[in-house]
Amino acid sequence: MLKLRLTRLGRKKVPFYRIVAMEALSRRDGKAVAYLGTFNPLAEEGKQVVLKEEEILKYLSHGAQPTETVRSILTKAGVWAKFQETKKK
Repeated sequence: MLKLRLTRLGRKKVPFYRIVAMEALSRRDGKAVAYLGTFNPLAEEGKQVVLKEEEILKYLSHGAQPTETVRSILTKAGVWAKFQETKKK
């Protein structure tokens, strides 16, 4: 099963995360199927999240499950609402 989750980059005490699609049982920083965006928790508000919305919606429609953290990021960016909208149709 595919999951949308975060992989950690950056140096010690300066985290930077990629939002990726990867197998649920693989390691946190293991090989990803696709790179879907980035998340920088230390950046200013406007430049914090960069997403590839079309690819994320494609993986969600094919059954990928986001983790709680990724779901909250997608909700704040408005992508989760678009997915729910397409799911209702």
